[in-house]
Amino acid sequence: MRKLLFILIFAASLSLQCVAQVAAGESINYRVMYKWGLVNKKAGMVNLSTHRSGAATIDAKLVARSEKWADAFYAVRDTLLGSMNISTLEPSYYEKISHEGGEYKRDLITYTRSGNHVSANCQRWKQKSKKDEITYSEKHLEAEGLTLDMLSSFYFMRSLDYRAMKPGKRTELTVFSGKRKEQLTITYQGVENVKIGDTEYSSYKISFTFTGEGGKKTSDDMEAWISTDSNRIPLKLEGKLPVGKVQCFYVK
Repeated sequence: MRKLLFILIFAASLSLQCVAQVAAGESINYRVMYKWGLVNKKAGMVNLSTHRSGAATIDAKLVARSEKWADAFYAVRDTLLGSMNISTLEPSYYEKISHEGGEYKRDLITYTRSGNHVSANCQRWKQKSKKDEITYSEKHLEAEGLTLDMLSSFYFMRSLDYRAMKPGKRTELTVFSGKRKEQLTITYQGVENVKIGDTEYSSYKISFTFTGEGGKKTSDDMEAWISTDSNRIPLKLEGKLPVGKVQCFYVK
């Protein structure tokens, strides 16, 4: 269900133009749909609130939850918290608190930077079920160059200048996800019209993939459609599941 969380995060991420205007606070919602054959049913919701916590810092909070009918198959109650630089989008703090399928997990990442070098202390608390004890583990990760996490990386995707790109253009960066170091590859697919409800929009279509050591994929490719206007709104997100697929739609 890790893929579903990626889609939820991306769907909820606001445009940088909006983020720059959040002094008074903002909130946005998305609906998550599950599609399998003729089945097309609302499976969950996402809310993201952001605010300026300093002259150069944005704090973000994401809340995702599944619908009651979906809880019977895989209940999701996730909260993500993060703090990032408003100009570079580099994070200083990331926290994920999740309750997924009866399992509790809390990941906490704090960053240290020295020039182009990035190091992170990653802590994890985990409880497989309510009857089990909470376990604790810790890991140190290091990388060179732009290094983000599962929340700030989706803001970064929004900041790319797709107008100046040709289809097939790839952008790569490092992502620290919990206790793992991964490579995120964003591929621009071109301009494509997408219909949301009764309205058709011009959009930039992209795909993105996460890979671990040795170049092995840690998830299948996912696709996103971002409006070509100045708001750069993520209009639609889509990813395959073992059975069916999940789609996320912007709620105007």
